[in-house]
Amino acid sequence: MAALRSYPFLPTQNPTTKTHSLTKSIPLQSTDSPNRRSSSFNQAPPRFHHHYISLRSSAMATSASDGGFDRAAAVKQFDESRAGVKGLVDGGINEIPPMFRHNPDPLPPAPTGSVSVPTIDLSLPRGFVVDLIRAASHEWGFFQVINHGIPVSVIDGALSAIRSFNELPPSDRSPYYSRSLTGGVSYSSNVDLYKSSAASWRDTIQVMMGPARPDPERIPPVCRQEILSWDENVSQVGPSLLELMSEGLGVGPNPLKELTIGDGKVMVCHYYPPCPEPDATMGVVTHTDPGALTVLVQDSTGGLQVKHVGENGKCCWVDVEPVPGALVINVGDLLQIISNDEYKSVEHRAVVRSRDKSRVSIAVFFNPAKRGDTDFYGPLPELISDGKSAHYRNFTMSEFMGTFYTKDAIATSLQAKKKNSKPTSTRKEEKNTKRISKHVVQPCRSCLLEVNWWHDQR
Repeated sequence: MAALRSYPFLPTQNPTTKTHSLTKSIPLQSTDSPNRRSSSFNQAPPRFHHHYISLRSSAMATSASDGGFDRAAAVKQFDESRAGVKGLVDGGINEIPPMFRHNPDPLPPAPTGSVSVPTIDLSLPRGFVVDLIRAASHEWGFFQVINHGIPVSVIDGALSAIRSFNELPPSDRSPYYSRSLTGGVSYSSNVDLYKSSAASWRDTIQVMMGPARPDPERIPPVCRQEILSWDENVSQVGPSLLELMSEGLGVGPNPLKELTIGDGKVMVCHYYPPCPEPDATMGVVTHTDPGALTVLVQDSTGGLQVKHVGENGKCCWVDVEPVPGALVINVGDLLQIISNDEYKSVEHRAVVRSRDKSRVSIAVFFNPAKRGDTDFYGPLPELISDGKSAHYRNFTMSEFMGTFYTKDAIATSLQAKKKNSKPTSTRKEEKNTKRISKHVVQPCRSCLLEVNWWHDQR
């Protein structure tokens, strides 16, 4: 895509017919977006009370297996309340509705204090930092960084602003509620609400930040300045980290930058309200991030967990303990492909921790800006040799996004068999490479709106 256009199409429209169109596979159930250019709204606030009474009654119902719960009706009713999960809490529920209940995860947590995600001090000598990042990206796919240059006051301000918006009265939040990303901004609960088997306990503001920013007036005033400031600060740290990670691959600092990785940005601001039954639901289900790199900041509540294989060969969930002032960094699927598996994109999730305390996190997904039909991605040529073949074939971002999201939001890797695995560079050569093979790891649901938006720009 040569240049990012303004946002002329609604997510339910396609300007052209595309093979990987998602408008049918991901029902957005869009509601009309209010005119956010004005600080006042001519829309009467919805009547929330009857939604809460009904949803509270649904929570008392028996399980769906014996016919006591109509999930489709509950989902529709919840979405039409335009109040999100926080609205349920404001309504005084003491049990979570059945639509939010998740099956227990059989994977155990790591013993307390036995293992932890690496924390890297970026003020150390550069060569040392490169080595630490390379090791963490290979062994964990996750690490935290300190002394990254973003003041603690900026971090605290951004988290506080997101909390402030979500803790406004429902009548103040609801005018912003929409499943449409028209204009590059969306506030809603559960992007995949109408497709998932169980909803997650969170509400989200999502902002398309790159290659071009949205109209700032579409961002709620109570958190507008802090969101824009956070983008400015993270936009300095993200490319610097990509340079360090590129050096860790032994190819110098520029190859990832030349691929425009870091120029495409999506900011996702999650709010996890207090929950009357924390162990019965999830904040974010197990997934991998499909993009290149994720930079996340979380408050002191915690809840982020990473799946890790221990020295005994067994998997467990490891808590990413909040470190004051730290940023959490993780490798996405695209960067694993580009690194030819030197870096690992690992499964992670967010559990709900508290009955009386909310949690806030802000993630920025860094992705390529070049997404045209002649822009190919795959393992860096410098990482391919007679001793190490390519583990993946080349592909366009259109194919990559379509592969991830056209089959019930289940990801597939672009992994090719090692024979005939030299990276290709033309569309004709592309047709001769191995077909995509399925690798059932669920991608980040937060990216679904970006995929819809991006396809609508094609």
